[in-house]
Amino acid sequence: MATPRLDKVRLTAADGGALRVDVRTAARPGEARPAVIVCHGFKGFKDWGFFPKLAERLALGGFTAVTFNFSGSGVGEGEAFDELDRWGRQRPTTDLEDLRIVTDFVVEHGAPWVGIVGHSRGGGLGILHAARDERIRALVTWAAIDHFLRWPEEDIRRWRSEGKIGVVNARTGQVLTLFRDALEDCDAHAATALNIMAAAERIRVPWLIVHGAGDEAVPVFVAERHKAAAGSVHPELMLVEGAGHTFGIRHPWAGSTPDFDAVQERTVRFLATALG
Repeated sequence: MATPRLDKVRLTAADGGALRVDVRTAARPGEARPAVIVCHGFKGFKDWGFFPKLAERLALGGFTAVTFNFSGSGVGEGEAFDELDRWGRQRPTTDLEDLRIVTDFVVEHGAPWVGIVGHSRGGGLGILHAARDERIRALVTWAAIDHFLRWPEEDIRRWRSEGKIGVVNARTGQVLTLFRDALEDCDAHAATALNIMAAAERIRVPWLIVHGAGDEAVPVFVAERHKAAAGSVHPELMLVEGAGHTFGIRHPWAGSTPDFDAVQERTVRFLATALG
């Protein structure tokens, strides 16, 4: 089987800055393959832990795999959080616009069908996007959130009064500052454009919901909420006993785990059926 090639693409993001995109495929020249767009979560980025491995596996499985950094990820050309103003002014609605831009890109480059794999916050964004963009033909969510303001009420009150809140990167110890932008975005759009649970009710494509039963960041009952909300679509639900939020994977990559292997393979099989 051909080794996937990696093409690095730079688009213009919703905030006017760089939208860094990696495209992996084993397709022959001129061969159109279904595209799978992979969405990272909060404090994540396209090169974190399992994302490059997942993209390589998807490319070997017959897809064009597309990973990218949301414009508010805070990560520039490498893996450091060095775009601190973009990080601080991130908005979920801007993330959704970034996702539309990436979808436009893959469709314009010949993808006959498009699927999404989203982890954590990226899963919530994937639900919102799949509910409103008919070009999305399959959805896989890993540990997806059900709302965006995932802070204690006391922290949110302080955020409102001080105009900023610090977020610690547990891996590096770096304190990243969020300004009011995300808070105001959620205030304005929580009941409409950013209502993940309402969007779940509108999903009309095959949907695989994956969640670790021991998830310490997003409780497993959120996966059950998503499944119940979807109604007539009847999503597939994969609960991984004992698994945490990242299925045992850390950054930098130090090897796989049985939980991640199982999740990855189930994801590839599901997408092969849904987009094949």
